[in-house]
Amino acid sequence: MIADPSHLNHADDPSDHAERRAALAREIGASAIAVIAATPERNRNNDVDYPYRPNSDFRYLTGFGEPCAIAVIAPGREDGAYVLFCRERDPAAETWIGHRAGTEGAMARFGADQAFPIEEFDARIGDMLSTRKYLYMTQGIHPEFEQRLLARLNDVRSRGRHAAPPEHIITLNSVVHEMRLRKSPAELALMRQAAATSAAGHCAAMRAARPGVYEYQLEATLHYIYGLDGMHWAYPTIVGAGANACVLHYVENASALADGDLVLIDSGAEYRGYAGDITRTFPANGRFTDTQREVYDIVLAANEAAIAACRAGAKANAPHQAALETLVDGLLELGFVTGDRESVMADERYKTFFMHGTSHWLGMDVHDVGAYKQDGEWRALEPGMVLTIEPGLYIPPGTEGADPRYWGIGIRVEDDVVITGGDPEVMTSAVPKAPAAIEALMSEHA
Repeated sequence: MIADPSHLNHADDPSDHAERRAALAREIGASAIAVIAATPERNRNNDVDYPYRPNSDFRYLTGFGEPCAIAVIAPGREDGAYVLFCRERDPAAETWIGHRAGTEGAMARFGADQAFPIEEFDARIGDMLSTRKYLYMTQGIHPEFEQRLLARLNDVRSRGRHAAPPEHIITLNSVVHEMRLRKSPAELALMRQAAATSAAGHCAAMRAARPGVYEYQLEATLHYIYGLDGMHWAYPTIVGAGANACVLHYVENASALADGDLVLIDSGAEYRGYAGDITRTFPANGRFTDTQREVYDIVLAANEAAIAACRAGAKANAPHQAALETLVDGLLELGFVTGDRESVMADERYKTFFMHGTSHWLGMDVHDVGAYKQDGEWRALEPGMVLTIEPGLYIPPGTEGADPRYWGIGIRVEDDVVITGGDPEVMTSAVPKAPAAIEALMSEHA
């Protein structure tokens, strides 16, 4: 766990969000306006809602964590470029569901130049739109609001020849997502915190594992560690023992660990909106068998080869290619496929055992935003980008071409890597992945 819990008292720094809004304003220009809404609360069942988390783009630009909020960024606007529409204070409602910032708090705490009650959005947005040539709005993130905004745009158009509504509608997604792809030093600091707690959770789960323990008990161990650090899971935790590890998004977590099983855990903590994402695979009884080591060593070598390929200037697919070549070589050595590396890669015979990519961007979303290609070509990696490295091999029972002694083995090894100006930074190195280190850690039973 994180030794210093003082981070729990820190709110998002408003200056970080102000810098992002300023960058967005420069990008869209003085003749444009950007409008983005927080996604609504969602019902879980009857009168129980899911815990609220605003959509990542909205939080990235505003830091505002309440539902029923709309941000308007209008560069050069006389009364202020940043307007936030939100719920007003309501002592009776706050008694039941907690504090609201209100319009005063939106300005005092969250940096809005002006703030208005959310009920006034429809009445006020028309005048804000009427002086702009370009409207930047989200597409597919909050469909209900997006239709509402288009209706208000049509209202402006209906005013006649004296109105000057935006002539062009441009997706805000790609602009903000390109901004989010390169993490600032402040964002990287948050991600290191998420990675540290994620690693602590994985270490605790390894110590707690033994035959007879249930998958859900290891899940609970991870979530307990996250909670101690004031965090929660970034995505549903995967704990797959034995053949369950061959199901990529297995989340039932209901089986008991059997002696001789490998256990695959894919889990990460979220800290102030930023995700960790770690996968480790280890023996339930604390000792790898020779057969398990044969497969594990191939996956570990692929993980290390892919991390070594995480260099500024390399193509975004370079880590995957490095991992894939290592995995294919291993499959050939095991006799799972025949031929040579080039032919196996060309006809994708490896996909029986490795059917997913090696990397994805990581940030506010565990599968974070940002284009992998530009003009049809893989983009170059740049300092500040963060990606996962997660090669794996999966051999479900009954797999053709694999000796039955390998059946039921599923292995993935995943780390979170920052692209720097030099060697890649592995934020998740605190949780062991070398077999001897895993076995040593597991001997320290909880």
